[in-house]
Amino acid sequence: MKKPIITVRDVSVGWTPKNVLIEHVNFDVMPGEVFAILGGSGCGKSTLLRHLIGLNDALAGEIDIAGVGAPSMRVGRPGFGVMFQAGALFGSQTVIENVALPLVEWTSLPVEAIDVMARAKLRLVGLEGAEDKMPSELSGGMKKRAAIARALALEPPLIFLDEPSAGLDPITSAELDELILTLARVVGITVVIVTHELASIFAVVDRCILLDKKSKSIIAEGSPAELAESDDKRVTDFFQRKTKAA
Repeated sequence: MKKPIITVRDVSVGWTPKNVLIEHVNFDVMPGEVFAILGGSGCGKSTLLRHLIGLNDALAGEIDIAGVGAPSMRVGRPGFGVMFQAGALFGSQTVIENVALPLVEWTSLPVEAIDVMARAKLRLVGLEGAEDKMPSELSGGMKKRAAIARALALEPPLIFLDEPSAGLDPITSAELDELILTLARVVGITVVIVTHELASIFAVVDRCILLDKKSKSIIAEGSPAELAESDDKRVTDFFQRKTKAA
């Protein structure tokens, strides 16, 4: 039986013990799946992500990534890649320089090898030909793809994507969904997504958790289809937003 690539046990996150966003949450992420952290605005989705990738320490509980403990305790080369919501590309560097940066920082590969690997990652995300562009010359969707290419530079088994479809038009969003599926199904990468975009949730997600701001907890876990059929009104309200808006 496969072991989880991420294990979260009795974790509470927030800024101080008196300002807790999420309390006593438990979940696992299995290798090769597309796992989503869902919830409305202010429920703590992105804050939980920050704790998973080690930017903040949990107030309580244990987070284990790939069997080596919490990311904040890890020393050396990171075992996962991250795409932040706005891309977080360095504006003074070209696209290929952005993608090559993790290889420059964490490997001793020669410049020629780094260039070959960075170009390969850009081809993988559909940005061949954009190597010498500056981030300011890219569309929103291209920035997200470049950020994903950088997240893949060290060939990690796991990547985190923060709101990958946010701010994108439906066509660009669907193209990004196809890329995520390719990474998971063809390349075999485990993908953890923070999102509230319904179309993307049903298009790519295998399993998800739904956070609730009021209860400060996980109120549902399962496939998107299972959650959409939940008897819990808080859960169905989240999945029926399009219907209500109409």
